[in-house]
This record gives sequence, structure tokens and C-alpha cells, in this order.
Amino acid sequence: MRQVTRRSAAPVYIAAAVFAVYALVLPLYKLWHFLAAALVTAAAWMLADKLIKPKVEYVPEPEPEPVSYGAEADAVLAEAKKARGEMERLAASISDETVKARIAQLVSLSDRIARDAVQDASDIPRIKKFQGYFLPSTIGLLNAYDRMSAQGVRGENSDRAKASIAQMLDTEIRAFQKQLDALYQNDAMDVDADIRVMQQLLSREGLAGDDGLQELLRKASGGQSGQ
Repeated sequence: MRQVTRRSAAPVYIAAAVFAVYALVLPLYKLWHFLAAALVTAAAWMLADKLIKPKVEYVPEPEPEPVSYGAEADAVLAEAKKARGEMERLAASISDETVKARIAQLVSLSDRIARDAVQDASDIPRIKKFQGYFLPSTIGLLNAYDRMSAQGVRGENSDRAKASIAQMLDTEIRAFQKQLDALYQNDAMDVDADIRVMQQLLSREGLAGDDGLQELLRKASGGQSGQ
């Protein structure tokens, strides 16, 4: 949401009415008559504009142009957006700040997991499986917590159930983190492979070590870095 300030049109109408009354009551056939009328009208407009406060409204931010990453990735992102909306709705309803903070972590992790579908399409089946199980179960727990909190029921059973749900959210956070880490496994393997290739190249060229790396970079840039 963004804030928009809208000035009232009333001062303009008031100024026009003052001018009309002035013209009916006082003469308007000399130059100074018109100047006086203009001054009175301007004064009326400024006074009305000062007294009538502008109206502040909140309007939705314009929706960005949709970007497609392919049917499967788009479906993953749409599911993440739907889950985020539901979890944020529940977070707004729940008063416990600790639970709110845990929900915020889950939302962030869920979004990061979904965005991996754009970076690596091979991860989409795993992400869909995650979304099909963990997101509904998490939202179900939060709904149960919200219902018990909203009913205002206090007692041993209710307090124990809410404490169990809050504890389970910590387990969910760890599960989300492990899922995210597993998705980056392929990237980590690619980085390790690149590092091994670079190390072999440096060793073959006799450029191992920091000085050797600087020499390799100098050669790659055409030998101009030292000039």
C-alpha cells in the first residue's frame, strides 16, 4: 500500500463564490476594481486551502507485469505466494510475538525454496513434493493455534497444545532450512568442481599460491595489469 494525498477542490469553489459575490456587490469597471477582486479571491482561496485539510488515502501498489519462468516454475511460485498470503494472514491474527517471528522465518524460507525453481529446473520435483506436504501441514498447525488463541480458552490442555505447536514450528524451521540446503547441493558440487579445475590449472602452470594467481590474472588480461 502507498500513501496518496488528495487536495480538496473546495477552496477553488469557495474562491469562485467569493469572486461572484464581490462582482455582484462591488463595481468592476476600473482596473483597480479587478485587482482588488483578484486579491480578495486569492485570499479566500488561501484561507480555505489552509483550513480544509487534504485527504490521505492508501491505495494498492500497482501490480508488476507478470514474468513467466515456464509453466512448472510459475506453478511453484504461485503456490509459494498462496502459502505466504495465508501464513501472513495468520501471523497478523496471532498475538504471540515469538510465534509471529517463527512464522516470518517460515515465510522467508518457503520463498527462497520456491525461487530455486527459477534457478534450477531440475529441483522442481523436489520443491513440489516439499510444498505438497510441509506447507499444508504448517498452515494447518498455525490455523489450530489461531483458533485456540481466538477462543480465549485458558487451561492445561489448551496451553499444552499451543506450546506443542510452537515447539513444532521450530522443527518445521529446521526442516525448511535442510530442504533449502539440499537444493543448493548441486550448486555446491559445481563450485567444488570449478575449484578443482582451477587448482589443477594453477599447478600445471606452476602458478599455485597467491603470487601465482596474480600472475595468471595478469596473463589473462594480456599482461597489461603491471603496466
